[in-house]
Amino acid sequence: MLSLVGARSIRWFRTVLPVRYSVVTGGQTYDTQPTEEALGRHVNSGPPKVGSSFVCRTHVGSFRGYCTAHTKLSCWKCQQTLEDQPTFFCPLCKVVQPADESASHFQILNSPHSFTLDTQKLQKTYLQLQRTLHPDNFSQNTKEEQQHSEDQSALLNKAYRTLLKPLTRGLYMLELEGMALEEGSDSGADPSFLMELMELNEAVEDAQTPEEADRIGRDTKVKLEELTAQIDGALNRGEHEAAKALLIRMKYFATVEEKVKEQLSKLM
Repeated sequence: MLSLVGARSIRWFRTVLPVRYSVVTGGQTYDTQPTEEALGRHVNSGPPKVGSSFVCRTHVGSFRGYCTAHTKLSCWKCQQTLEDQPTFFCPLCKVVQPADESASHFQILNSPHSFTLDTQKLQKTYLQLQRTLHPDNFSQNTKEEQQHSEDQSALLNKAYRTLLKPLTRGLYMLELEGMALEEGSDSGADPSFLMELMELNEAVEDAQTPEEADRIGRDTKVKLEELTAQIDGALNRGEHEAAKALLIRMKYFATVEEKVKEQLSKLM
């Protein structure tokens, strides 16, 4: 992340760099010039190199989002320019490249930046990349390649685990908006909702048959599906505070779902 501070830096940024601002609306990306307010709010410090591209990802026309300033990278071995980011292998010499920590999980898995994902497609992409990048494939290669493959594989695993489930995916999307859900930030939850959850947890613990536990599990699944639809709507409208409150609820119900699974395993 690079940072530009103050109007002078913004003017310099405009004069030196070709700027691209991407507004994502309804799954489509449109290029436009960012406002001075957007530049001042989103770009972090230090002058980027000439030839960099400034990219802001937003939702439904909002200027809120995450921004990156990229300099075109080169292959560490043959110096070939790498057009795509992230790049896993050099297109010329085919050598595995260092893991791009600045890439989002969505970019790593070539997935739309969206709360609703095709998880089967996500899994297919993940498995293809993991087979290609697995460290066992590079056991006879140089130490640099072995290390890069380990780093790439670890980053890929992290991206997949994060995007696979709606809860972790939603929390990650809020994190990209600068709204990470910190420990204890759910202390202001509605008391009646907390009472409902307490009763639900007690019902799980008191379940005496697999049928009782399974019924609670089915009801919880319906709640999670309803929350998923509500969170998707809130994120699409750019209502991040509302999405955050809904994700807190989802976190509680996801915990209940796990307890149901534990209880079922005891009763079987």
